[in-house]
Amino acid sequence: MKTLLRTLLYLALIVWLGAEVFFPVVAAITFGTLQAQTHAAGAIVGELLRILHSMGLIAGVVLLALLALAPAWNIYKSKAVLPPMILVLFMLIGTAYSQYVIIPAMERDRIAAGGAIDTADRSNPQTADFNRLHSRSTNVEGAVIVLGLATVVFVARAESDRS
Repeated sequence: MKTLLRTLLYLALIVWLGAEVFFPVVAAITFGTLQAQTHAAGAIVGELLRILHSMGLIAGVVLLALLALAPAWNIYKSKAVLPPMILVLFMLIGTAYSQYVIIPAMERDRIAAGGAIDTADRSNPQTADFNRLHSRSTNVEGAVIVLGLATVVFVARAESDRS
């Protein structure tokens, strides 16, 4: 049973972090393939980002639950699960912020700028705000990746503290 629960914990972490690492590759290929159709590429990448966030939110809740229960099941020591739980919590906060604050604001700016941000006037305040939010989104996703990598380290440390 302990092996199954640890496997589920690792799987949730792998799915979330793997998707986060793979997403920029998919975005780059999408924009590279659809160079002449940046609006379509943006729509595809935006939808993929929403899926990534949904996966991350589910995986994060699973991770938190498994880490919280791990000491009771004698999988990890209590003090060993606190750092990864805090990191996962910050990952969840970043993901939720991107999903429910940044993306809707970018969508509002895109619509207000005329629908296709790449053809909108760069001096338009909505275009400038869209670009600012896009940069913030990129930074938040990068932070989630870094937090995820740190979580891997702390879970590995908890694993070695088991003995």
